Amino acid sequence: MVLIAGVDEAGRGCVIGPLVVAGVAVSNEKISDLIALGVKDSKLLSPKKRNELFQEIFKIIQKFKVIKVPPLEIDKAVECQIRLHKLNRLEAKTMAQIIEHFCPDEVYVDAADTLEERFATHIQEHLTIKPKIISRHKADQLYPIVSAASIIAKVERDKEIEQIKNEFGDIGSGYMHDKKTQNFLIQWLKTNTDYPPFIRRSWKPVKKTLNERNTIQQKLF
Repeated sequence: MVLIAGVDEAGRGCVIGPLVVAGVAVSNEKISDLIALGVKDSKLLSPKKRNELFQEIFKIIQKFKVIKVPPLEIDKAVECQIRLHKLNRLEAKTMAQIIEHFCPDEVYVDAADTLEERFATHIQEHLTIKPKIISRHKADQLYPIVSAASIIAKVERDKEIEQIKNEFGDIGSGYMHDKKTQNFLIQWLKTNTDYPPFIRRSWKPVKKTLNERNTIQQKLF
């Protein structure tokens, strides 16, 4: 039996909430079952369809693992001054933790780096095992095993956002192109001195808003 794994993430570009990295592993004979199920890139699926497939995927896969990287850890990576040790490297390290857990023969990953092979190299640097690593852009569209991981990552990420909404109100999708998210960031600082821990402070729009607020305070005092 050949154990095949796939790893993908959700929430990389958002300003609110964690980066969710998910991995799944199946025997090579089960790949056809994932294809028959109709898995695809989670971004191409409606929330309802993602949740339906989420339940069915667990009936097929043999192993899974999800790691939720908190904003503080993301901020440390983004602010790191060492070349090639920023968010891409953090994502590679996190994927390596999942791969190590599976000990697969082959693993397919959605490459975060502009250079696909370099991303595979950075993953391997954090592994004690040596599986065959296939690192590709848009792997979630190319390989069903990564599509399955993509769906799990997205559903878990959506759960995190819902939990935040339940406590703090409608924050939107958590992405800066969302007007609700933009409004939340602006309104929050009108009644609070700092952002809550689920906000990524290293993101430029957040920095800009904080700097503008601090400038106004300095003029007042």
